[in-house]
Amino acid sequence: MKPIVRRGLGLLLIVACMILWSFTLRVSRSNLRTRTCQGKGTLDVIVTDSLQRNFVGREDVEKWLDKEYRAYAGLPLDSVNLTRIEKIVTGHSAVKNCEAWLTDDGILHIELSQREPVVRFDTGSNAYYADATGFIFPLQARGSVDVPVVDGKLPLNVPRGYKGAIEVPAEKAWMDRILNLVTHMRGTVWEKNIRKITASADGDLVLYPREGKERFLFGQPVRVEEKIRLMENYYEAVAPSKEAGYYSTVDLRFGGQLICRK
Repeated sequence: MKPIVRRGLGLLLIVACMILWSFTLRVSRSNLRTRTCQGKGTLDVIVTDSLQRNFVGREDVEKWLDKEYRAYAGLPLDSVNLTRIEKIVTGHSAVKNCEAWLTDDGILHIELSQREPVVRFDTGSNAYYADATGFIFPLQARGSVDVPVVDGKLPLNVPRGYKGAIEVPAEKAWMDRILNLVTHMRGTVWEKNIRKITASADGDLVLYPREGKERFLFGQPVRVEEKIRLMENYYEAVAPSKEAGYYSTVDLRFGGQLICRK
């Protein structure tokens, strides 16, 4: 076959493919215009971490969309604003990430993950979670998570219902130190054995174990590894030498020293 003939056939093949692609695209767009999004009864919600946390359920997402998007059911598929739907869902404090998509049968699918609290703060009049990044969000009406509790006179000014990061540098620095303490406790015996952490207005901490009457005077949440090691030394070497409940306070505030008082 002559080269010019081969080139001509190749050009015809390319043109034919382009025509077919254009036709397919027009048909696809026509289908999107004629097919409609189904009602909320068919809404498919996937919560990827539902076994770990139960803050958000399918009915919550339905309620949010009914209130904030309203009439998405019955819209042509190409008229449903998926970006807006994702913003609505992630606008709720317990949701970390969200992806929304439609299938040809008109079903709206939403996959989301929830925020993972690592600590709970409680002032008595206001309580909220923080995740490992320091993002604060309110306690949820649905579900709860067993995490360390920091109560007392917290040196944080967090309004009720607030969600987001702490902006005041001094408050953020203290929060970061608390997160560092909680991180060192996670996965160790202290995660379960410390029932609460109480803060004073200046940020000093007192740790209360689940068993025994001892109070650990932790001071500022600094030198965390050293102070946790001193707590271990107390239980391994000091406490066994006395009867249960002999000491009421164990002071960890002074570098490398373990000061026990009756």
